[in-house]
Amino acid sequence: MASLTIRNIDDALKEGLRVQAARQGHSMEEEARIILKRAVGGVVGGNLWSLSRRLFENKRGVELDLPVRKGDREPPSFEKPKANRRAKRT
Repeated sequence: MASLTIRNIDDALKEGLRVQAARQGHSMEEEARIILKRAVGGVVGGNLWSLSRRLFENKRGVELDLPVRKGDREPPSFEKPKANRRAKRT
């Protein structure tokens, strides 16, 4: 695994990271990894569910017009085909 050093971080930003990490029960290093994963790799798993619920909890969806269907084909038949019987040679 790679390592990353970040220099010249504002003291207030570092303190905010420390507090956020403590609230989540993580080290500052782990909290920084989580934040970077979210920023670069997107949101996945349980966090994705939580985010979608938060974004769409008051939405009722949308009504879409169904397209007109025409020219449907006949449904397939699942009956066994009749066997071809050849006349016996005498």
